[in-house]
Amino acid sequence: MVTEIKTISWLLLVVAIILEVSGTICMKLSDGFTKIGPVIGMLTFYAFGLSLLAMAIKTIDLSIAYAVWSGLGTALIAIIGIIWFKEPATLIRILSLMLIVIGVVGLNLGGR
Repeated sequence: MVTEIKTISWLLLVVAIILEVSGTICMKLSDGFTKIGPVIGMLTFYAFGLSLLAMAIKTIDLSIAYAVWSGLGTALIAIIGIIWFKEPATLIRILSLMLIVIGVVGLNLGGR
């Protein structure tokens, strides 16, 4: 039972990350809040994403959940920026993304 709850919490966290990244993409597409559709999408995605994050931290340590949420969300949005929005993929960016992922993994391993 406890394992199932933990698994569900981690799934909620993954969906929260996807929703947060979707909200950030909508923010970019809103063109400085001048396009109402992406603004509504952004607010909706952020509201649901934060709600799922709040549910996930009921059983996942706050420090771990927030590190995973913010770190992987940041890494994912940077990758999307490079691929979809044609942002430059410099060596320092790639190395920095790797450090973010290493940091999140380290926090998870250090908490056990």
